[in-house]
Amino acid sequence: MSERRIGVALSGSHAAALLGQIERAEQAGIQAVWMTTGGARLDSYHDLCGGRWEDESDYVRDIHCPHFPTPPLGHGATGAGSGTASSRTIPSGVGPSHRPSMVGMGMNFRAPLGHLREYLQILKALLQTGKVDFDGTYYRAHETIPEPLDVPVMASALQPKSFELCGAESDGAISWVCPGEYLRDVALPTMRAGAEQAGRPVPPLIAHAPVCVHDNSDEVRTAIREQVTNPRLPFYQRMFAAAGFSEASNGTWSDAMIEATALYGNESQVAAKIEGLFEMGATEILVSPIGAGRDRADSVHRTLRLVAQVSQSVQT
Repeated sequence: MSERRIGVALSGSHAAALLGQIERAEQAGIQAVWMTTGGARLDSYHDLCGGRWEDESDYVRDIHCPHFPTPPLGHGATGAGSGTASSRTIPSGVGPSHRPSMVGMGMNFRAPLGHLREYLQILKALLQTGKVDFDGTYYRAHETIPEPLDVPVMASALQPKSFELCGAESDGAISWVCPGEYLRDVALPTMRAGAEQAGRPVPPLIAHAPVCVHDNSDEVRTAIREQVTNPRLPFYQRMFAAAGFSEASNGTWSDAMIEATALYGNESQVAAKIEGLFEMGATEILVSPIGAGRDRADSVHRTLRLVAQVSQSVQT
């Protein structure tokens, strides 16, 4: 089984500020930082590969880059460039995103899992072997790079078929707002089935969850509803329905959904919930800090301090 790890999702509108967050997170003892690429937001590859953090392995990671807007060879060229522009490569996560988002960008959103399967096959071949010769249903790719790179290529997953695909093709499945019991009872079994059919080991499961260290539960629930993705998109509604929360069809967070998904409470309570998510089968936990109450910055700081403490404990 892969080593346990805890990372934090960071965001920012300016590269310099983001790099400052990364350096502070590393100094605090947090094991990994992640960033989402998409739309007109900062490009994690270009803005992060020049950072001067000390860890030269996979300390900085890309959560999710929507694959429809960028051809796989374009993504692969950027990933290969990260290995020559700095002393490290940046592990990458790709995924289909959601129909409204992609249609809004002018993309033809069709057969998302079929596209994702071929995208993963091309990207892994190019980056990890240095050469790809591929003619598929959705993509063609014939290219080489100077040398292979030791870089994992992961994918986002919400529903059973996407977790199964990750088991068969990816170097890790990245969830988002999936209840822990759903990951244990649905995601992991389908990942194992996909891996077994492909004749390969089961890849890591990265459980991405909102986390808030704060003493007032009502204020936490208010913050979750304000700051975390509303379950209005079909992929989220189907996932929550499969997890036993039919009320997600209303497009809002119920108290029960928040309780099953968010890790919140005081320091000891959140530490116990993080451990519980590991026990349910997560290899890595990706924390999205949530600010709650009148002083949101204080709860974010409490959250990051707790994450750093727990990070140290899982390493020993």
